[in-house]
Amino acid sequence: MSLKKQAIDGVIWSFAQKFSVQLINFGVQIVLARLLLPEAFGLIAMLRIFIDVGQMLMDGGMTSSLIRTKKPDHLDYSTVFVTNFLVSILVYGLVYLGAPYVADFYGQEVLKNILRVYALAFVISSFIAVHIARLTKEMDFKTQMKLQMPSVIVGGIVGVLTAYLGYGVWSLVWLNLTQTTVYTIQCWTMLKWKPTFSFDKTRFKFHFTFGYKMTLASFIDTAYVNIYNVVVGKFFSPTLVGYFNQAETMRKFPVEQLSAVMQKVTYPLFANLEGDIALKNAYRTTMKLVFFAVVPMMMILIVGGKELFVFLFGEKWLPAVPFFQVLAFISITAPLSAYNLNILKVKGRSDMVLIVEFIKKSIGFIAVFTSVYFGMDVLIYTYFVVGHTFMFINMIFSGRYIKYYIWDQLKDLVGIYIIGIICLTVTYFFHQQLVLWTDSAFLILVAIALLYSILYLILIYLFEKQTIQLLKKVIQR
Repeated sequence: MSLKKQAIDGVIWSFAQKFSVQLINFGVQIVLARLLLPEAFGLIAMLRIFIDVGQMLMDGGMTSSLIRTKKPDHLDYSTVFVTNFLVSILVYGLVYLGAPYVADFYGQEVLKNILRVYALAFVISSFIAVHIARLTKEMDFKTQMKLQMPSVIVGGIVGVLTAYLGYGVWSLVWLNLTQTTVYTIQCWTMLKWKPTFSFDKTRFKFHFTFGYKMTLASFIDTAYVNIYNVVVGKFFSPTLVGYFNQAETMRKFPVEQLSAVMQKVTYPLFANLEGDIALKNAYRTTMKLVFFAVVPMMMILIVGGKELFVFLFGEKWLPAVPFFQVLAFISITAPLSAYNLNILKVKGRSDMVLIVEFIKKSIGFIAVFTSVYFGMDVLIYTYFVVGHTFMFINMIFSGRYIKYYIWDQLKDLVGIYIIGIICLTVTYFFHQQLVLWTDSAFLILVAIALLYSILYLILIYLFEKQTIQLLKKVIQR
């Protein structure tokens, strides 16, 4: 199959996989948000950093090395499999022993047992990390979707049922463990490839040399992404963590579906392209089209934030709306940061990925620990500023490798962003008048979405014809 055909199939099936899986997960979360108190989500969010770090340490960045390796063989895959499994056992042991100290840190005794059970997920997932890497390497997202769907459905049923029966925060734990377990069973029973306990020191050294830098970079990023939940949980309350986490989840959900699909496809796609010119053109096209789609998506949700939360979760979640409206602006630029880092990965510059992440997250950590003493509102606005700063740093470091410098990138995007802000302003004033006529959250959301979309497309057609032409060209191809 040609690279072009692989890319097209990859986008279609990766989008289908992400959309279907996340749509089911999202529906389950809506039901759970109505059955559970915000505190339950807050308690899990406070532990997220330990689960994510454990997952990241288990993998060690070695599956990324497998994807970028031109022709990995069975020994490569088995070496990484053995490494992942052994490290997952070691990391789980550390988490198990450290659980009481985590509970003491937050002053929440219930967290000890929750963490010990929840952390089993990354041990279970170590059995299939290489299987998923193989499928991603082959851009076989169709099979991934077929394997993942049953786990999402079964896990969702378990989560909702246990929440209805009054298990509280534990329903979120059993949901996650069920999904991971069923997914693992699916991969081992349905996929032909099976690992062996073969281990080669040379192959390990090759993948580890690339992977450990990616792991350190991922560790810094994971720590920063979760530090807000840790800080809010330490200085405020589990309920406020729940509001913040729900706002984060909602602002990430629309963009992450598109961004995750494109990043998952573009990494192996970019890795197979020859020459900086081809890489630059592919990246520029991807970036412009994603930005074109993301801007209206998030701007509409910003205007209708209150109605969105009331319609989906109920009025008890209204305190999360101001957080969501500010943080949603970060989601507009998030894909740009992700794609820029893919350039460094493709170039084999995992050392630069580490350096970039260290610079960004150093700024981020200083901002967090400085702003938390001034209250939650200052913390949120600091997060907003830091998120945009990260985008500029990624553009500066990555753009020079393909001679697509930061000013060139901004010049390609600024017109779309200005149009988005104009439409946001008009729609906001329309929204202010609309709420005087109806209190139906659904009708308000539909009305502002229609107005924004029509106005946005008209202005894009008038002032950004190059983007329209690019879209037509991609569709025709």
